[in-house]
Amino acid sequence: MNKILIIIQREYLSRVKKKSFLLLTFLTPILIAGIYAFMIWMMMKDDTEKRTIGVINESELVEPVQSKDYTTFEYLPNTSFEEAKKMLDTKGYYALLKIPKDIMESQSAELFSFKQVTMEVKSEAGSQIRNYIEGIKRSKIIAEANMPDLEQKLAETKTPISVKTIKFGEDGEVKESSTEIAMGLGFAMSFIIYMFIFMYGVQVMRGVIEEKSNRIIEVIISSVKPFQLMMGKIVGVAMVGLTQFLMWVILTGAIITIGSAIFLPGLDSETIQHASSVSDLQSAGQGINQAQLDMMHEVLGTFDMGYIFSILGAFVFFFLAGYLLYSALFAAVGSAVDNETETQQFMLPISLPLVLALYIGMAVAKNPEGSLAFWGSIIPLTSPIVMLVRIPYGVPVWELLLSMTLLVASFIFVTWVAAKIYRTGILMYGKKVSYKEIWKWLRYHR
Repeated sequence: MNKILIIIQREYLSRVKKKSFLLLTFLTPILIAGIYAFMIWMMMKDDTEKRTIGVINESELVEPVQSKDYTTFEYLPNTSFEEAKKMLDTKGYYALLKIPKDIMESQSAELFSFKQVTMEVKSEAGSQIRNYIEGIKRSKIIAEANMPDLEQKLAETKTPISVKTIKFGEDGEVKESSTEIAMGLGFAMSFIIYMFIFMYGVQVMRGVIEEKSNRIIEVIISSVKPFQLMMGKIVGVAMVGLTQFLMWVILTGAIITIGSAIFLPGLDSETIQHASSVSDLQSAGQGINQAQLDMMHEVLGTFDMGYIFSILGAFVFFFLAGYLLYSALFAAVGSAVDNETETQQFMLPISLPLVLALYIGMAVAKNPEGSLAFWGSIIPLTSPIVMLVRIPYGVPVWELLLSMTLLVASFIFVTWVAAKIYRTGILMYGKKVSYKEIWKWLRYHR
C-alpha cells in the first residue's frame, strides 16, 4: 500500500507541476466564461443590418409585405424578373422576392439572391405573406358566414397556455422543475465524463508506453509489483483530472459571479425569486423581459441545495468510477504495444461503448424510463454516461445502487484482468501483439 501511495504521489505531482497543466487549468475557466458571456450577448443582440429587398408582385394582392425594423421591401412595378435581377447589382438589393400570380393556391414565394439569405429575412418575408393571405381567407369566410362579430369570437378562442412541470418530493412537498434544464444538465455532465475519460485515459496509456519504450519500467518493477505500478498510475492521473475539474468549477463560478456583479448589479437570486413580474425588477435597473424572468424562476426552482449536492455527488462517483474502469483498459493497451501507432487496433473495442453511450443518452432524453435507458445505465461500460443523463429526470434508488455496485465490481475485475496483461506486456519488446497473443497472457498462471 505504501508503494502505491508513493506512485500516486509521483504521478500526481509530476503532472500538476507541468506548465501545460497550469495553463489549461487557468485559461479554460476564462474561455468558458467568455463563451458564456458571448452567448448571452448574442441572445440580447438584435439584427441591426440594413437590407433592401426588391419585390416583384405578380399577384393581385396589394403589398402583402411591409418594411419592418431594418429590412426594407421595395416594390418594383412594371419590372420583369430579368430586369429586377440586374438590380441586385446596380441598386445593391440584398435579395429579390418574387410573389407568383397563383400565390393563393401555390402558397409558395421565391427569394432570390447571389448569396445565402439569413433566416430572419426568410422568416420575415414568409410570415408577412402568410399573415396577409390568412387575413384575406378569414375575411372571406366571415363574409360568407354573414356573422359580423365572427372575427372577434374567433380571436377570443386563441388562448396561449404555458405548461409548468411540478415534481412531488418524497415528503409530499411540491416544487417547480424544468424538463429543458434536466435534459441540458444530463447531456453536459455525460459529455464532460466522455471527454475526461478519453483525455486522461489516453494519458495513462501514453505514460505506460513511454516508460516501456525508455526501458524505465525494467528498473521500476524491480522494486514494485506491476499491479501496484498500474494502480498507482491510474489513481494518480484520476486525482489530476479531479483536481483540474474542481479548479475549473471554482474558477468559472468565481469569474461568472464577479462578471454578473459588475455588469448586472443589483440582480441576485433572492431578488429574482421574489419578483412576480418584470416591473418588480425595474428598481434593480435590469432590462429583462417576462420570458427571461420565467426562465430564471424555473432555474432557481430546479436548483435547490439538495438537488445540487445529489447531482454533484453522482457526477463525482461516476466520473471517478468510469475513469478508473476505462483507464485500466487503456493501461492494458499501453503495456501490450511498443508505440502509439500500434494502439489503433485495440482502441476501437474500448472507445466504441463510450460513443454508443452518447447515442443512447440521446434516446434516454426522450424516454428515461424505457428498457434501453435502463440497460444503458446498468451495463458498466455505458453506465457512467447514460446514468448521468437519467439522474436529472429521477432514478429509483435501487437502480442507482445497482449501477454503482456493478460499476465498482467491473472496475475491480477489469483491473485484475488488465494487471495480468500488464505484468506480461510491459516486458515484451519488438513483437507485434495480437488479440490471440493477449488471450495467451491472460491464461498464464504465475
